[in-house]
Amino acid sequence: MVSDEFGELVGQYYEPLYKFAFSLTRAEADASDLTQQTFYLWATKGHQLPERSKVKIHLFTTLHRIFLEAWRRQARFPHRGSDEAASEDLPAFSPASDDPMDSARLLKALAKVDEAYQGAVALFYLEDYSYREMAEILDVPEGTVKSRLARGITQLRHLIG
Repeated sequence: MVSDEFGELVGQYYEPLYKFAFSLTRAEADASDLTQQTFYLWATKGHQLPERSKVKIHLFTTLHRIFLEAWRRQARFPHRGSDEAASEDLPAFSPASDDPMDSARLLKALAKVDEAYQGAVALFYLEDYSYREMAEILDVPEGTVKSRLARGITQLRHLIG
């Protein structure tokens, strides 16, 4: 991949990938690491992707798989507790919105949604993916995405309430 093309790719997808990573990890450093690792893998293996039109889905899928691998490793070898995200742990930027306060409030509430539902809810609200795309990224059936999304949105509504 040409350097300029890679730079454009990073410019276009860094922030959405970071937001998704933060919604999963609830920590800026971990979200940055996941995002950087995703782009590293793209830089080394992205040329192997047969359909260039699926770059965005591939990047989100890669990030989610890296997260799951790290989460499983941490479950086997825990090194710290999984406390809820404190307000100072929230990223410096928030998703585009008419009202920035609503975005920050949504991110805080999303951090409190059960981990099983966070991925689907984050992809729905932050990236506006279809059920099929979310299923591909999360590597689960569409029915599972729909049920996770429904349960996650219900939790989110109660938290924002």
